[in-house]
Amino acid sequence: MKRNTWFRWGVTACASIIPLVLLAIVIFLLIDSWPAMRFNGWHFLVSNQWNLGNEYGDLVTVNGQQVPPGADYGIGFLIVGTLSSAFIALLLALPVSVAASAFLAEMVPKRLQNTASLMVELLAGVPSVVFGLWGLIVLVPFMNHYIYPGLTHVLGDIPFFQPPTGAGYGLLTSSVVLAVMIAPLITSTVRGAIENVPMVQREAGLALGATRFEVLVKTVIPGVRRVIIGAGILALGRALGETMAVLMVSGNALGYLPHNIYSPISTMASFIVSQLDSALQDASGMAEHALAEIALILFAITLIVNVAARGLLWLARD
Repeated sequence: MKRNTWFRWGVTACASIIPLVLLAIVIFLLIDSWPAMRFNGWHFLVSNQWNLGNEYGDLVTVNGQQVPPGADYGIGFLIVGTLSSAFIALLLALPVSVAASAFLAEMVPKRLQNTASLMVELLAGVPSVVFGLWGLIVLVPFMNHYIYPGLTHVLGDIPFFQPPTGAGYGLLTSSVVLAVMIAPLITSTVRGAIENVPMVQREAGLALGATRFEVLVKTVIPGVRRVIIGAGILALGRALGETMAVLMVSGNALGYLPHNIYSPISTMASFIVSQLDSALQDASGMAEHALAEIALILFAITLIVNVAARGLLWLARD
């Protein structure tokens, strides 16, 4: 009994580490961002102006906080860039990933399944900076010379696809890189779920005269829809927080809302990295507090996405 008690307490302590670390991160962000919250107010969420102010002038007091003259912080353009790139990436990756999962689970010969699945899992483990370098060297010129002109030629009458197309950096390029990064995660998760669908369901469909494709589309895929939703939301969470890959291909727009799918953007995570060095030069420290507030808002968005995922899973329950 004593041994079981020690084991139970040990497991409980280990399980408590994760929520405690999460709570510590939230407390740190709240404390570090509180001066910026007092200075910015709700203006922070809707403004597209990010100005560190005159760092060589005397500090002035605004809303009870000392800041450089002219300092103004707003992240409306970052919220739009983050959400739009992540959701477009999910729209691109989800159908491809589900099709790839079905192919790996149902079409690939048994002797090749392990090898093919391993290749997908290895792709999921590639560091994000490698994807960013590939995007910078290969994808950006390809999008600029072929994909963007083709889209304007075919879909140019639709406002969001109208030119100018820029130089290949921007919203769509960032979304494609993110889609490539999250597709292996969705594929691996959904493939395992498809393989676990009982064989009796497949045999029942075939016995009723359905083709193998019809069984897959009408029986197998609907049976794993909860897993597809969960994998999609998990991938969306990674896309929302991706940093280096997006930083290298997004165009790093400052105070700029995308007016078409080719427009340069900035995301919240990549903006924190790109602005951190400049923020640390701010004698008042307000720029660094504002970056902490960005991190807090990104955390809140991720939390909202996960809560929404729970709701979708509940609605999709059997």
